[in-house]
Amino acid sequence: MLKTTVTAVVLAGAFIAAPLQAKEGVNPWQDCGIGAMIFPENGTAAAISNIIWDLGTTAVSSNISSVGSCEGAGAKTALFIQQTFPVLEQEIAEGEGDYVTAMLNVRGCDASSHGQIVNAIRSDFATKPAQDPQALYAIVESKVTTQFAATCPVI
Repeated sequence: MLKTTVTAVVLAGAFIAAPLQAKEGVNPWQDCGIGAMIFPENGTAAAISNIIWDLGTTAVSSNISSVGSCEGAGAKTALFIQQTFPVLEQEIAEGEGDYVTAMLNVRGCDASSHGQIVNAIRSDFATKPAQDPQALYAIVESKVTTQFAATCPVI
């Protein structure tokens, strides 16, 4: 358990350490990376291209290919989800965990609202399970930008 906590904290710290400046409504799989450069007007094609290229890793971590649009809490959250998806999937099903907490910290959500946010994500997750990191990211962003906008500001 201690090893899991330390790992989650280290991963979250790596994502939080950089300056946080995000554009609202940016979906890293659709709006960043090689896919967005090739298919700037077709988000679905961009996402498919990014996933085929390298499972979307470059898209969610790139500041070069889409200057200015792939920074901030949203992109860092997407990258965190991409790198820890199997553990996040399990912890969301359980309703708690170090990685879920780290994900919400990376996103900039107040700790006092984490329990409610996890329950809301879990509820969506139960009715339409996220088959991949992008689907989980969409659920998380949907919840934090609507129901929890006051406690998860766009930074």
